[in-house]
Amino acid sequence: MSNCIIRRSKLPFMTDKDTLKLNPETVLREGRAVSISPMGYSMYPLLIPERDRVVIEPSAGKTLKKRDIALFRRKGSKLVLHRIVMVKKDETGRRLFYFCGDNQREIEGPVYEEDICGVVTRIEKPKLKFSVRNPFYVLSVFIWMKLRPIRPNISRVLARFKKAF
Repeated sequence: MSNCIIRRSKLPFMTDKDTLKLNPETVLREGRAVSISPMGYSMYPLLIPERDRVVIEPSAGKTLKKRDIALFRRKGSKLVLHRIVMVKKDETGRRLFYFCGDNQREIEGPVYEEDICGVVTRIEKPKLKFSVRNPFYVLSVFIWMKLRPIRPNISRVLARFKKAF
C-alpha cells in the first residue's frame, strides 16, 4: 500500500506531496490513523484504485465485526484491505476472521486478530466523504454482501457501462 498519510490529532491531513512514504501497519500499531489510496480492484466498485481514499484507525481495543473493512497481514506478508464476512472462535476462544474483497467470491481465512492492524472508519471519494456508520452505506453493504455469489459479474457490467459513457 502506498500513498500513506499520517493523521495527527487536531491537525489536517498532509497533502500527497508532503507525505513521507511510511508503512501503514507501523503507523497503526503506534496508535495513529492513516489515510491511504487502496491499490487493485478487489474492493471495486466501492473503492476505485488510486482515486478513492480510506481512513484507517488502529483496530486494537475495537470489536471488529462482520461487514467491517479491515487491513490485515496475509500469511505471505502482504497487507490486504478486505471486508470481514464471517467471525468465528477457535477451540481456545480466540476470534478468527474470514475476509473477502467486494469484487471477489472466494473467502480468505482464518486470520487471527493479532494479524489485523486497522479498520476503515471513513471513505473519501472525489466529491463525497462519509463515515462507515452512514445509514445509506450500511444498507448498501448489507445488500452487496447478500449478492456475493454474483458480485464479479455485476462489477464487470458496471465497468463496461462506465467505459461506454
